[in-house]
Amino acid sequence: MAESEAQGKRMRPAPLLFEPAEAAADPEHFFDLESIEDPRELLARATELTLAFRAATDRSVEFQAIAAAQLADPRRFDRLTPADIAERAQWTEDYAKKMVEFGRDLLRRDASGTP
Repeated sequence: MAESEAQGKRMRPAPLLFEPAEAAADPEHFFDLESIEDPRELLARATELTLAFRAATDRSVEFQAIAAAQLADPRRFDRLTPADIAERAQWTEDYAKKMVEFGRDLLRRDASGTP
């Protein structure tokens, strides 16, 4: 049930805090999780970060799809083929075609006002 609820609405991700360059250079350092000693607090913060990264990934993929659809738009004089898009995004051509279609669906939904 929780999974279907999460799919039906966008989750607000936990804020991602930027780390100082010195901390980011340390391979053992990750959003200060290594300094949390209480396992309950560690689990809670790690879970927040996991959800934030998932939400960011989902949203980024949507933007990739929209960009792919826009680049493949036949009305553009400089449109790209799925092969060109695949090369730029480091995808397979089949995946690029699917992303173009997904992007077109997103753009249609946005134009019609459907969530």
